[in-house]
Amino acid sequence: MNTEPRHIPTGEHGDVTRLIALASSGDRGAEERLLETVYTELHAIAQRAMRGERVGITVGATAVVNEAYMRLFRPGGDASGGVEDWSSRRAFFDVAAQAMRRVLIDHARRRSALARGGSGLAEPRARAPEGGRQGRGSRVPLDVLAAAQQSEPGELLALSDQILRLESVDPRAAEVVRLRFYAGLSVEQAALVLGLSERTVKRDWELARAWLQTQMVTQNVERA
Repeated sequence: MNTEPRHIPTGEHGDVTRLIALASSGDRGAEERLLETVYTELHAIAQRAMRGERVGITVGATAVVNEAYMRLFRPGGDASGGVEDWSSRRAFFDVAAQAMRRVLIDHARRRSALARGGSGLAEPRARAPEGGRQGRGSRVPLDVLAAAQQSEPGELLALSDQILRLESVDPRAAEVVRLRFYAGLSVEQAALVLGLSERTVKRDWELARAWLQTQMVTQNVERA
């Protein structure tokens, strides 16, 4: 299967920008089409990163999402392209977060299937982004690719489920997690996208990571 990012014809960049505008206005059909387009780009880029094709380079969600953004909206490095207003960027990053969650789940399921099959073909792990390796009792990784490169498949799926649970506990904190963990946004960028203060975003992020860590530790203890 070819995992290289597909070439997007020039006219399609305009279509993606139009989908962003429609999605930001609440058009669910446009959001679904946008999700499929963004997922295709992110999946290819993330797979290349997680397979260690960028030897010696630390690759996180921020780099992957930024590369997808450039491919979709600034072909050839065209500085005149792009989505400039933050309301539209929020639609893009929301979709990017959903797409990266799919990438994480696909990656975990594929690794789990390889392990069950005993083929010995498990993908080599790229050098993990800064933050250390993940294990029981350690902090929740800073972004989705750190999790994919540091954690076992079962832990990845459990973490994804706990992030979904957080939505019912604290919807705003869950949105911060989606933007920071899946889309790789900084505190400053997430604050701009959400229309919140940096202090609020930082507090929500720290509280959410602590809550997720507690849930993961509790789950591990119950399974032991």
